[in-house]
Amino acid sequence: MRSVGKPIRKKDAQALTAGKPVYTDDLAPKDCLIVKILRSPHANARVLEVDKSAAEQIEGIEAIYTWEDVPQERFTLAGQTYPEPSPYDRLILDRHLRHVGDPVVIAAGDSEACVDRALKKIKVKYEVLPAVLDFHQAKDNPVLVHPEDSWKSLCPVGANQKRNLCASGESCDGNVDAVLAECDVTVQGTYHVKAVQQTMMEPFCTFCYLDTYGRLNVVSSTQIVYHVRRILSTALGIPKAEIRVSKPRIGGGFGAKQTSVSEIYPAFVTWKTGKPSKIVFSRKETQTASSPRHEMEVSVTIGADRTGRIRAIDVYTLSNTGAYGEHGPTTVGLSGHKSIPLYGSLDAYRFVYDVVYTNRMSSGAYRGYGATQGIFAVESAVNQLAQKLHMDPVELRMKNMVREGQVMPAYYGEETNSCALDRCLVLTADMIGWKDKYPCRDMGNGKVRSVGIAMGMQGSCISHVDVGSATVKLNEDGTYLLSIAAADMGTGCDTILAQMAAESLMCPVEDVAVSGADTDTSPYDTGSYASSTTYITGKAVQRACVSLVHRIRKQAARMLECRTNELKFDGSRAVNQNNGRTVTLEQIGLASMCDSNHALQVTKSHSSPVSPPPFMAGAVEIELDKETGHVEILDYAAVVDCGTVINPNLARVQTEGGLAQGIGMTLYEDIQYNSEGKLRNNSLMQYKIPSRLDMGKLRVDFQSSYEPTGPFGAKSIGEVVINTPAPAIAHAIANATGLWFHELPITSEKIAMGLLEK
Repeated sequence: MRSVGKPIRKKDAQALTAGKPVYTDDLAPKDCLIVKILRSPHANARVLEVDKSAAEQIEGIEAIYTWEDVPQERFTLAGQTYPEPSPYDRLILDRHLRHVGDPVVIAAGDSEACVDRALKKIKVKYEVLPAVLDFHQAKDNPVLVHPEDSWKSLCPVGANQKRNLCASGESCDGNVDAVLAECDVTVQGTYHVKAVQQTMMEPFCTFCYLDTYGRLNVVSSTQIVYHVRRILSTALGIPKAEIRVSKPRIGGGFGAKQTSVSEIYPAFVTWKTGKPSKIVFSRKETQTASSPRHEMEVSVTIGADRTGRIRAIDVYTLSNTGAYGEHGPTTVGLSGHKSIPLYGSLDAYRFVYDVVYTNRMSSGAYRGYGATQGIFAVESAVNQLAQKLHMDPVELRMKNMVREGQVMPAYYGEETNSCALDRCLVLTADMIGWKDKYPCRDMGNGKVRSVGIAMGMQGSCISHVDVGSATVKLNEDGTYLLSIAAADMGTGCDTILAQMAAESLMCPVEDVAVSGADTDTSPYDTGSYASSTTYITGKAVQRACVSLVHRIRKQAARMLECRTNELKFDGSRAVNQNNGRTVTLEQIGLASMCDSNHALQVTKSHSSPVSPPPFMAGAVEIELDKETGHVEILDYAAVVDCGTVINPNLARVQTEGGLAQGIGMTLYEDIQYNSEGKLRNNSLMQYKIPSRLDMGKLRVDFQSSYEPTGPFGAKSIGEVVINTPAPAIAHAIANATGLWFHELPITSEKIAMGLLEK
C-alpha cells in the first residue's frame, strides 16, 4: 500500500511546533464578554437568596444570572447518541446545589478584572443540607441527591433517583455459583480506583457569537460538535437549526471533552445579550468542576481447576457517578464486558453493577471508559490466582486467553474475527526478559527489581449506535477535500483519515486537505470517542472515496467517449484503452464544474453491528526501595493488536501516551476529599502527574491481525493502551514486596507503611 501503514507526518505538525494560534482561546474575538461562574462552597445546599445588587453596579458588568433566570427543562451534558442513556438531571443553574463547585451564578462583563470583582460582591444565603459523600452508603440512603420530580431517564438502564441509583444491571452466562463451588482454587478481591483527572493541558474553553442571520455560533474545544448542538438546544429551549457548533484544534481531551462542561455558560450569555462571550476554565475549575474518571470499586471472584483452567469469573462493580449522571450508565458496563472476555475458557460468568449518586463532583468519560477499572481488578486477581496455583502468570494466561474465532459471551456474544493476543503476550514477555527476571531479584542496599504483567482489551466503537460520515470532493485542480465531524484532539485522526482517503483515491496524502468539525459543513458524526474514529469514520472515508472514484471514472468516460470498462484510471489520469486518449485528473475536475449535471462529491456514512476489540499485553520492570517505598519504572514493554496499523508513528505515540497516563494513575494521581466534600487536589501542585523523567524506558511494538469489518483491516488503538499499567505495576510491586495493593494510587508511603506492618 502507498499510504496506509506508512509513518506519515501529522498534517498540523508544522503549525503546532511553530506555535501558530490554532486553539479556541487564540481565535476568540477580542471584544468578547468574559464569563465566569460563582460556585457552591457546600456539598449539598439550597439557595435561599442571592443579592447581586452591589455586583451589578460595577463598571463593565453586562449581566448576572441566577437560577431564577434560566430555563427549567432538565438535560444531560453527556455527549452520547440520542436518546442518551445518561439521565436528564441538570439545569443551567439550579437552586439545589449538589457538590462543592456546582454553579450558583453566571457573571459576564467587559473584562476579567470587573467580573472577578463582581463575583466577590455577590452575597448568597444557603441552607446547608446533609450530604452523601461515601459511595458505599449512597444506595437507598435517606438523603437523596436528586429528590426532584423533574428528573427523568430516557433509556431503561435500571435507574431510580429515589434510591440514589443512576443505573443498575446484571448479565450472566451459566451457573456461576455452581461452577465456583466445583473449582479447586478460587481467589477473591475488591479493588478501588479513584476518580482521577484527565489533566489535559488545554482547559475547557468556549466562545460564542451571533452571526449575520442571528444564529448562535459556538466555537469550543470539544470532541462532540453534534452532541453539543443537541445539548444546547435542549438546555436553552431553542431549535437545533438556530445553533452552529465547530471546534478548532483541541489541546487534549482524553474523554473530558466528551462532556459539554463549558459550552452552556457563554451560549446562554450570548443568546440573552446578543453579544459575543467567552469562558476559559481556570486550572482550579478544571480540577474541581469537570468530568473525571468514575470512581469504582470492583469485586472479583475467579475459580479454576488444578491445571490452571479458569472456569468462572464473577464481577460486581459499584460506581460513583457523583452529583450528576453523565456517562454513569455506560462507563460501568465496560468494567465487566471489557475484562471478563479476556478469558475464553469460561464455563460461566456473572457481571452485576450499581451506579450511585453522591454529593461529589460529577464524573464523565476518560480514556478506557470503565474498562481500565475492571481490567485492574480482573488482571490483578488473575495474577494472584497464578501465585496460588504456583504457575507462571504468562503460562496461566496462554492457557486461558481468548483466541481468534472464539465467541465471547461476556462481550455481547461477539466473535473474535481478529485476535493476535497470544502473539502480543509472547512478544511482550520476550521484550521484558520475563524468563530471566520473574519474579524478582535482590539488588542489595535494600533495592529489589521485579517484573509484572497484564493483558487488556477495548472496543472499536459502540456497536449498533456510532455513526461516522465523510464527504470527499474533487477540486478543479485535481486535489481533494475531505470533510469530517470527527475531532482530532492530538491523536492525528485528520492525518490517518487522509491516509485512508489517499490510499483509496490513489493519490499522495498531500493532495487530500481535511476540514472539520462543524455542524454546518461537516456530515453527521457521533464524534471522537469510544475509540471509533479510525474504525467507524475510517470506513466511511473508504466508502466515500471508492464511490467518488466510480464517479470520476464515469466523468472521464464521458470525456473520452468510451465505456467505463474500457477505461483505465491510475489516480492521476484516465486512459481510453481503445485509442490511447487521456484526460488528467485536473481536467476531469474542471469539466465537472462547467455544463455538468454530475457532481464529483460523495458523502457516505457507516455504522457497525460489531465492535471488534483491539488487544494488548504490557509488562513492566521496576526497582523498588524497601526503605522508602519508592518505585522507579525501569522498562515498560507493550505490544498492541490494533488490526492493520495505519500510521506506525502515530500508533506508537498513542500507545506511549496511554502508558504514561496509566503509570500516573497507578503511582501518583491521588484524589482526596475532606470531610465536607471539598477536593484538596485543586491544582497541579497538589495533583501529581508524571513527567517524561518518571516513565523510564517505554518500548512499543505491534502484532497485526486483519479485521475484515474495518477499513484496510484496522481496529482502534486510542483507549486500550491505558489499561495494562495498573495491574502490571501492582503485580511487580507484589513480586518485590509480597504485598498486594487493591487501591490506586500505590504511593511510596503506602508501600513503606505496608512493609513496616509486614
